[in-house]
Amino acid sequence: MSKLTDQISFLKGMAEGMKLDPEQDTNRLILGMLDAMGELAAANEALSEYVESIDEDLADLEDDIYDEGDDEDEDGEFDAALTYECPHCHEEIELDPDELDLAEDHPCPNCGEELFPELPEE
Repeated sequence: MSKLTDQISFLKGMAEGMKLDPEQDTNRLILGMLDAMGELAAANEALSEYVESIDEDLADLEDDIYDEGDDEDEDGEFDAALTYECPHCHEEIELDPDELDLAEDHPCPNCGEELFPELPEE
């Protein structure tokens, strides 16, 4: 229970202990206010749980989207290999991004054709 819920329960207990007569206008007002406060506290607690659930979902989503640190070493360099599909044989080839120079020829290890053929100028 939250602190607010505990306080309202305490006040309701006090009101019951005082044996307030619900027929008197003043007592009816006090008892009505205590009931309303109890409903507000319950709604507040439910809302807090819902917001906490949304916050956890958002944290999971941020981890999925940003996924920082998994592919980077201490210097911020990427360690993961790049996956590239050969335009000729359509096999997937893993390439090391640190050793990849697009100015050089890169034959496909499966079919021997150039992985990055030059496009005709138009």
